[in-house]
This record gives sequence, structure tokens and C-alpha cells, in this order.
Amino acid sequence: MEISVLMSIYKKENPVYLRDSLESIFNQTFSPSEIVIVEDGILTEELYSVIDGYVNKYSIVKIVKLNENYGLGYALSIGLNYCTNDIVARMDSDDICKPNRFEVQVKYMETHPEVDVLGSWIDEFYETKENVVSVRRVPENSKELYEFSKKRNPMNHPTVMFRKSSVLKAGGYQTCMLLEDYYLWVKMLKMGMVFYNIQESLLYFRLSHDIYIRRGGLKYAITEVKFQIELHKIGYLTIFETIRNIASRFFVRVMPVCIRRRIYRRLLR
Repeated sequence: MEISVLMSIYKKENPVYLRDSLESIFNQTFSPSEIVIVEDGILTEELYSVIDGYVNKYSIVKIVKLNENYGLGYALSIGLNYCTNDIVARMDSDDICKPNRFEVQVKYMETHPEVDVLGSWIDEFYETKENVVSVRRVPENSKELYEFSKKRNPMNHPTVMFRKSSVLKAGGYQTCMLLEDYYLWVKMLKMGMVFYNIQESLLYFRLSHDIYIRRGGLKYAITEVKFQIELHKIGYLTIFETIRNIASRFFVRVMPVCIRRRIYRRLLR
């Protein structure tokens, strides 16, 4: 089985983190046949330097250039069209794969051809991957994930490996939706597609103070309200579930950052 890796990069990414991420891909016990990197707009010279180094060294690196920053959903939607394999692994430019991630996932996809989307838990760390501070555990099978997704994102996006044909059948990533991965999983679960999460961590997810800032504020809270309303419109949430989610999430988003960080680390992990 051959797999493609899909990654998007924009100008605010850290070149050191990008190098760490790419190194973790090239040091896998199972190697991908291609890595599709979408440059979401003009990047910095430091980022170009890192990317050019890998392009010159590895023929499997394929670059897709966008002349302006369109956002993650659009970048992944475009990049997916350049993936030549049906099995696609997502990866973010600041996270680190554990060495056996692709091997474990490919073996599972090979022996379970009915599975459309496969993920895992993640180890969340500060500064170095040895400093793991929390683990985001997600439910295992489709039935559990369907119920879980009515409250929270059921998949750890950077760990996901999926069948391209299944994602395209569901309409792919929405280019106008901020929570583009969450919305995609909901659509696929609603269509009856098969999900599974391996019950172990296969990736180190980088935390920073900024991540809690980005997940809060009035603008983010309003975006989440619109998202919950959209899930109700497509028949995924009842009116009670929609109101419950809006009420519980809105106040977390507008809380001070220090309290929001505590909620994430102590109650949601």
C-alpha cells in the first residue's frame, strides 16, 4: 500500500518546527511515496530555505503554490487533488510523528478495508516532545464517535489517515468553514462512513500559549455559534443539543486565557 502525506504551510509557521515535522516523516518505519506540501500564500525566506532543502534532497516532495493565503480548508482541498494515492495521511507543520505512526496506520487500513477514516490519540507537549503535559484521548469506533462528535471534534486531525475517494464522496474540505475538519467528519459520519481511532498516541502535538489565545475571543465564539447552527441545519444536532453546545462553549471562548487553558488541560484531557 502506498500513501501520500498532505501538509499545508503559511507564512507564520516556525521554520524550526517545520524541519522537526518533516524529519519525523522521513524517519518513519514505513515511508510514504509522496509528500504534498501546499504553500498557502507567500512564505518567509526561512521557510522557503527549509522546504527547498527537502525538495532538493527527496524526489517524493511535491510543492503546490498558492499565490495568496486562502486558509487551511482551501489549501487542503487543493492539495488533496495533487495526492496520487487513495490513502492520504494528514500532517501539520509543527507536530511530530512517532516513528511507527504510518506503519501502524497502514497495517490497520490494509486489514480493515471498510474503514474510511483512521486516527489516534495525541501526546500534547511544551517546547520538547519529552515534556508531555496531557493526552487527548478520543473514542474508538464509529458508534462512539458519532455520539462524541455531537459535543466535540471526534478526531485528532494531524493523526488522521483517510481514503481520498471517501473524503471526495463527502464533498471534501469546506473552503468557507473555519472548523473544516470537524465539519468533514460530521458529514462523513452522517453518511454512515466507518471511523476508527487507534487507542494509543501516534503523534506529538505541540502546545503553546498562543493556541489557547487562538481558541478564544469573541470572534472565535461567534464562529463556533454559527458552526453549531450549521450542524443543526443539516440535521446532525437537535435544537436542544445545539443550545447546549452554544451555551457551554460560548462562555469558555470568552473566558480569560488562563482559565481557558486550565479547562482544556484539566477537564478536557
